[in-house]
Amino acid sequence: MPVEFLSEGQVARFGRFAADPSPVELERFFRLDGDAWRLVGSKRRDENRLGFAVQWGTVRMVGAFLGENPTAVPAGVVAFACEQLGIADPSCLGAYAERSKTAYEHQWEIRRECGYREFAAGERDLRTFVAARAWACEDGPRALFDRAVLWLIEHRVLLPGITVLARLVAEVRAGEHERVHELLAGAVPEGLADRHEALLVVEGARRSPLDRLRTGPTNLSGRGLAGAFERALEVKGLGAGAVELPKVPPVKVAALARYGLSANAAALRVLSERRRAATLLATVRQLETDAVDDALDLFDLLMATKLLAKAERLGAKAKLKTLPGLRRAAVKIARRSRCCWRSRRQAVVR
Repeated sequence: MPVEFLSEGQVARFGRFAADPSPVELERFFRLDGDAWRLVGSKRRDENRLGFAVQWGTVRMVGAFLGENPTAVPAGVVAFACEQLGIADPSCLGAYAERSKTAYEHQWEIRRECGYREFAAGERDLRTFVAARAWACEDGPRALFDRAVLWLIEHRVLLPGITVLARLVAEVRAGEHERVHELLAGAVPEGLADRHEALLVVEGARRSPLDRLRTGPTNLSGRGLAGAFERALEVKGLGAGAVELPKVPPVKVAALARYGLSANAAALRVLSERRRAATLLATVRQLETDAVDDALDLFDLLMATKLLAKAERLGAKAKLKTLPGLRRAAVKIARRSRCCWRSRRQAVVR
């Protein structure tokens, strides 16, 4: 299988340096530890010590040795290694590449002493990891490929060819998706499956029943609200909500529903039988929730804009009508208050 799903960046950085390592990466991958110092200490010449340190850090960072040109590393890597080893002349690394057998001997030593395995020895474990990830998460093939690379590096398994790894990721991911489709399709009773299939039959105006049901209400009126509740009842009557789902990660069901709610009927009809049945089940189940939510949202909006707003306007008008009477009453109260105040004042003076 080709590697068309990989980006140019993924291809460029696979098993080699695509850019200069950051200071953090230099510290993490190229800082010599106790075992590395022991191995480097057994080398007498500066170029061999430097070349060994560079190869040791390279395989730790990119997951592979650089083949016939082990010194094709960024200058920052060489400078960082020279600083640790106390080598004043970084150019001595050129002499390391003159004898290819030395570089290969160092590679074998690193594999043996640092516990690196060939890809064939770790392939089964990698397949288990990729399968678990593809089952539990909705990672795309690119993200899954990057996670596979990181797993190989962390578990000290040398990277294979990029085509080999891409084929493995695509194959395992497709297998896990097929398992999801098989489980969901197997949970749908035969009669119910036929009703779901009928949703894809194109009716008048080149629309299928599925297209009609996944179109939410747009008419803000009592008639529109009635139509919204009728839509919710029709979707409920399709019976998808009554199906007991097998133990499939909810993220997988949600992904199938998203596709079913966005793809047209023609695209859904060309799917394999099991994938189509699984997609329709997930889609109709999601439609049940969406249809009820749409009806309640429309009811809330209708209450706020039509009924409550109208009541507030009528209440405001009623208040305005009472203002003249309130004004006359206020005048009477004011006059009465002044009379009482004058009477009290006269009584005090006497």
